[in-house]
Amino acid sequence: MTDRNNRPPHGWLEQLPRDRPLAEMSLWSADLGRLADDIKRVEPFTDIFHVDVADGHFSPALLFFPDLVAVARRTTAKPLHVHLMVADAILRDQIEQFAEAGADLISVHAENVEAAATLDAIARRGLEAGIVLQLHTPVSAAAPFRDRIAMLTLLGTRIGVKGQGLDPEAEPRLREARAMIATRAQKQRIVLAADGGIREHTVPGLRRAGAETIVMGSLAFGAADLAGRMEWVRSMPGEG
Repeated sequence: MTDRNNRPPHGWLEQLPRDRPLAEMSLWSADLGRLADDIKRVEPFTDIFHVDVADGHFSPALLFFPDLVAVARRTTAKPLHVHLMVADAILRDQIEQFAEAGADLISVHAENVEAAATLDAIARRGLEAGIVLQLHTPVSAAAPFRDRIAMLTLLGTRIGVKGQGLDPEAEPRLREARAMIATRAQKQRIVLAADGGIREHTVPGLRRAGAETIVMGSLAFGAADLAGRMEWVRSMPGEG
């Protein structure tokens, strides 16, 4: 069982800063042998911890298990965002397992046939829900979900492979997503996230294109001067 008391406060997403980029730290780049220590090291600079979950089928990688999320939950009260890259056959079961492990926000892919139904399952667990789009998926595919989600994540690289360069379409897609979000009927906050290809030279353009949160891996965990790196990220101007 997870520690129910070690959680972010109720309404945490609405309380996230709006006047600077959010720091979403990807635990894929943490030292898994010292996961709790690495979480504590970056926690002062973190708004959200990002957990990639992949089944080796929907995504070529095999990533993160509920037990590791439970370790993260015991270690930090910061929000845990679980990004499910898994086949439809196990999607609902994965939602239940990661909800029990301590997730605060669970994102599923618009490419999942079960995406709409799983948003209901996430809501029944009292969690925030998100949608993720692969590069080949039109931004318009997120439109049917925009009144049901708290985060929209656009991948800027091929799914489940580290170390790729940012696709040239990443910035135009963020601009299109920002415009689409603005037309939603419900006015609850939807955080727009950029994930993949995050480097020093790509962050400014992604931020100007409308990204509110940047999913950072080695950019944060591998920084020689983490405090200086995060000061730079947080000073990044927004849409231009």
